[in-house]
Amino acid sequence: MEIILLIALSLLIVLLLIGVPAVFAFLGATLYLVISQDYDPSFLLPYGYSQLSSTVLLAIPLFIIAGKLMEYGGMGKVIIDWTEIIVGKVKGGLGIVTIFACAIFGSISGSAMAALSTIGSIMFGKLEERGYPRGYSASLVSNSSVLGLLIPPSGIMILYAWLSNQSVLASFLSTVIPGVILIVLLSIINIVYMRNKTLTSAPVLDTEFNKYKSKRFGIKTVVAIPGLVMPILVLGGIYSGIMTTTEAAAVAAFYAIPIGLWVYKGLKFKDFKTVFVDAATTTGIIMVMVFAIMILSRIYVMEDIPELITNILFSVTENTILLMLMINVFMIIIGMLMDDVSGALLTTPILLPIVVNLGVDPVHFAAILAVNLGMGNITPPTAPLLYFGGQLAKAPINEMLKPTLIILLCAWLPTLIIVTYIPEVSLFLPNLLLD
Repeated sequence: MEIILLIALSLLIVLLLIGVPAVFAFLGATLYLVISQDYDPSFLLPYGYSQLSSTVLLAIPLFIIAGKLMEYGGMGKVIIDWTEIIVGKVKGGLGIVTIFACAIFGSISGSAMAALSTIGSIMFGKLEERGYPRGYSASLVSNSSVLGLLIPPSGIMILYAWLSNQSVLASFLSTVIPGVILIVLLSIINIVYMRNKTLTSAPVLDTEFNKYKSKRFGIKTVVAIPGLVMPILVLGGIYSGIMTTTEAAAVAAFYAIPIGLWVYKGLKFKDFKTVFVDAATTTGIIMVMVFAIMILSRIYVMEDIPELITNILFSVTENTILLMLMINVFMIIIGMLMDDVSGALLTTPILLPIVVNLGVDPVHFAAILAVNLGMGNITPPTAPLLYFGGQLAKAPINEMLKPTLIILLCAWLPTLIIVTYIPEVSLFLPNLLLD
């Protein structure tokens, strides 16, 4: 069975590397396992289908719709204008604006890709005008976009909570402090990296602007409030018990419509077709992957795969620190090969039983999973988010490598070490707010 599993995993990786869409790669690996082991499809297929009938999963398309509506509604520009008033005068301030804008928009859309495409499309031109190297700008926005996985509400945390039978809100809260740590480290790196660069001052930073800065900040804050209310509305509704996760997602989707149409006026009625078609396409892909993963997870249980992997790991070492290091490396590699949703679907059913045996709290593991997959998404040589950011910025990948490696070593790696080996960082808010 070990050889067959190795072949199935190798098949999945090869299919992804040659460009087969993730959904078909998952189905291909699942089909291989079913055929090679002669499992009864009449048992596995109904099981996979039955697992899809969960109200928690309805939150996924609703959050996707809400994010798309805010994306079309012009929320990205409002967030950038608001944050630029705060830190625009600091040297390297526009880079910090980018980091905070990605974090805030990511918390609204719940998607790293949405944050990258929305904030990147606005910021790349501004950063270049101020004198930021194009490769650095592409690297900074790509890395900052991953904050959308950490600042709640996060799509992959909904999937993780569903797969692991954990509280959605606890999973949301577990990644907040790691996200804040990453924001601080990215901001410090940006200031240090740009300290010797010649930058052009923003046109608005003149005497007249400074004279009325507080007034302008008040105006920008009032304008930004309707968009900033969304994550507060979602998390407040869930935390207070007024709404379930799915109900909060529905409220967010409905709330985004008037905000986009009449407040920020970027959303047009003609955009609704595109929004719903895109959301339906994305949801369909996710649900098919979930279906395949449910079949795979059932096979894992039947063959006691987590126990087998645990025994293999313990045959190498019994040191918990080294075991978690090996698990982290595995998740980073998975993050390098596939998107965050695919990575969460694949690794959760395999690794959760293993880390629980090592004494890791499932809520703590939610944060470890998110940081690892986020780090993998921007780690060369594959790095799907990094390459997408390079395409948006029209930046050669060789110009992105140096700043990316600096960010990986000085921001992502310290965050990962802290999150992995100091459980209190991830468990503090869940324990404080939910106990």
